[in-house]
Amino acid sequence: QVQLVESGGGLVQAGGSLRLSCAASGRTFSSSAMGWFRQAPGKEREFVATISWSGGSTYYADSVKGRFTISRDNAKNTVYLKMNSLKPEDTAVYYCAAGSHAPQPKSFGSWGQGTQVTVSS
Repeated sequence: QVQLVESGGGLVQAGGSLRLSCAASGRTFSSSAMGWFRQAPGKEREFVATISWSGGSTYYADSVKGRFTISRDNAKNTVYLKMNSLKPEDTAVYYCAAGSHAPQPKSFGSWGQGTQVTVSS
């Protein structure tokens, strides 16, 4: 089991940038695919991006493609989500998850507590 702690959320103006971090503990991090999801109030949790265990393969939701970048540093047991050109519709709680390269939340076995991202117009 991997324990995950997100950080880096906050309030930003539209067009701005943020970088989220997800620190993992546990021996299986470097062999685990990782993902980022988000959930806005009243909406279901939705896929944002995933990255393979090596970092060699990434996959993005169409809504963030070209604006967000997922990366990882296995030496630091950390996965990142760099978010550029933020829009008000990106406002949500962002969650880090471990265990799959698939875009479905049910494929992931470990979740962080989430970090709030608010984009003002």
